[in-house]
Amino acid sequence: MDPVFEALAHPTRRRILEMLRGGGLSAGALADAFDVSRPTMSAHFAKLKAAGLIQAEQQGTTILYTLNLSVLEQVVMGFMTRLGVGDEESEEARSCPSAR
Repeated sequence: MDPVFEALAHPTRRRILEMLRGGGLSAGALADAFDVSRPTMSAHFAKLKAAGLIQAEQQGTTILYTLNLSVLEQVVMGFMTRLGVGDEESEEARSCPSAR
């Protein structure tokens, strides 16, 4: 889970994920949306791929990036479980001192 949170820590990477919610985009289209160098964007893509948040598919000379929702869903669910959100026993124990 740590690589995902590390990837999500940077605002550019969060914005890339937001952009991919609408569907796959080429590396060039994504890079054009930011005022940073291509190598910097490549590093952001690499960090997101390493965390499993995006997938890359080579289409000729273009790389198409898509969002990997299953990984994102797993991480969010794991995080929520750690916080006890949605766990009826945990909610009951927190709200009722005699349940402790």
